[in-house]
Amino acid sequence: GYQFAWHQFCDWYLEFTKPILQEGDAASQAEVRATTSWVLDRLLHILQPVMPFVTEELWTQLAPAGGRPGSLMLQPWPDFGDALRDTGSEQEMAWVIRIITAIRAVRSEMNVPPGAELPMTLSGASAETLRRLETNRGLVMRLARLSEIAVSDDIPKGAVQIVVDEATVALPVGQVIDISAEMGRLQKDMQKIDGEIGKIEKKLGNEAFVAKAPPEVVEEQRERAAEYRQSREKLAEALDRLSAL
Repeated sequence: GYQFAWHQFCDWYLEFTKPILQEGDAASQAEVRATTSWVLDRLLHILQPVMPFVTEELWTQLAPAGGRPGSLMLQPWPDFGDALRDTGSEQEMAWVIRIITAIRAVRSEMNVPPGAELPMTLSGASAETLRRLETNRGLVMRLARLSEIAVSDDIPKGAVQIVVDEATVALPVGQVIDISAEMGRLQKDMQKIDGEIGKIEKKLGNEAFVAKAPPEVVEEQRERAAEYRQSREKLAEALDRLSAL
């Protein structure tokens, strides 16, 4: 319930509806409002056992014009049958989320200014991917901050390449960042992380520390070291991408 409410509904679905609510026709806006209202009501049902006071209040405050039939705690549990599922749409929107997430990750790694819009080139895409792109082009451009999307096997110079499923996404980040400066920043960040990893490894290599420290403290140090290594791997990948430009 938490995963769906916070990540799928609040994080992605509401973002996807904004262009329609802001620029769509009356029929599309009415459909989105009705769908959002229905899903929110179902969410209140699902979350009611773990946060009853909040959900009960929202149930009352968000009542339609005719009011509610009664308290939320007295309503029958929602029955979600397979008839409500559209597997094709689920897969398509999962692809939209994957490509936007991948582009956002690159923008963050390369320190691309948040307001900068990049052109994107897509190559090696299947017919299904191209169909999904055309159907959701506006969403991808808006949420990934793109100025245009081209489908071509000609990769522009200064472009970072990432693979999303079978296709390759190319983003010419060299147009909006100082590549040399960014490489220097990443190298400094890696050096700092190396220092932190060294400190932890020195502790864990000290037999006296491992023997005397509480087990949870030792485990915490190991977890911190693993997190630092994971962060270092991401920085190294970003550095490799920049080095290839």
